[in-house]
Amino acid sequence: MSVPINLDGNATTPPHPAVIETVVTHLQQNWGNPGSRHAIGRRARRVLDDSRETIAAILDAEFEEVVFTSGGTESNNLAIQGLAVGSRRRLVTLPGEHPATRETCRHLQQRGWTLATLPIDTHGQWRVDQLEAIVTAETGLVTALLAHNETGVRQNLEPLVARCQTISTPLHVDAVQAVGRIPVSFRNLSATTLSFAAHKFHGLRGVGGLLVRRGTQMAPLLFGGHQESERRPGTEAVALAAGMAKALELWQQEAVKREAHMGNLRDRLEAALEAQLAPVVVQGKEALRLPNTSCVAFPGVDGEALLVNLDLAGVACSLGSTCASGSAEPAEILLAMGCSPEVARASVRFSLTAMTTETEVEQAIERIVAAVSRLRGRELA
Repeated sequence: MSVPINLDGNATTPPHPAVIETVVTHLQQNWGNPGSRHAIGRRARRVLDDSRETIAAILDAEFEEVVFTSGGTESNNLAIQGLAVGSRRRLVTLPGEHPATRETCRHLQQRGWTLATLPIDTHGQWRVDQLEAIVTAETGLVTALLAHNETGVRQNLEPLVARCQTISTPLHVDAVQAVGRIPVSFRNLSATTLSFAAHKFHGLRGVGGLLVRRGTQMAPLLFGGHQESERRPGTEAVALAAGMAKALELWQQEAVKREAHMGNLRDRLEAALEAQLAPVVVQGKEALRLPNTSCVAFPGVDGEALLVNLDLAGVACSLGSTCASGSAEPAEILLAMGCSPEVARASVRFSLTAMTTETEVEQAIERIVAAVSRLRGRELA
């Protein structure tokens, strides 16, 4: 059997050995409740505070602005529902938001909110010329992805931020795929809230964070504790928080190297597939993208069938967000970019990690070429 190759880094990344070591150490030595006043609890509190300070410094936020959560889904829910207050009940999003955002918005719609969508162009970037027509004075909340989980396309949010500030509307930014892959400054971004998750940058699953601008009023989702400034009650997972801080530290130390490494491998992958499997469509190729993400369409091939064939060949990839897996519908983001349903259904997402090697990419190219050629041959037969 072929050695498995992970090209599904946007779903999750393998934890870095140093992160595992950090988590195990704190599970063994600092297992106390950080809310307790005795020495054992105070020791755990120091670890939690140090982790919060590290994360705040790397993401250019204030210590008090970091809220620990269980991951990106909870962070998005907490932000969107927590900011959905006041008399203005119009919510604006971008197309193809992650299900954690999309379904939360639909929940608000059931509570009487109206939903509107900023259109995007064929490169996957939102259309600035539609800004004032969509984000009106009646808008009570805007939410946007900083980098798309399926295409990797990055958004310039500055005009959107300026518009939200002009009409005093909170802006939530889903940066789950961006943090730990590209530099993110909460201060410069000037959003109201920003979500991230440790397992996207070689941390562990089960922990994430939400940055909340100082002075922001938010309604909590949960009740029953004073933790996280009463925004997220429940005993904090100290070891996981320390592991997330360690993972972010490791990214910061290697940021330039990691970005260049993943970007070079992504470009090599795309160039080889275009050369050997034409026609091929690389979604969002002309836009600024995450260095690790490539959404590729192979016209004439069913994406579901290709996914199965690649899995059998030992290549792990995806048809899009793992949280939306099982859907037979073409990806909303690709349709919004102007793709035909046929091309959208023929699209597969390959996403690298900082641990992906050149050898793995070369072997993956061989397996992908073989699988696509075989499927196209069957269709022509």
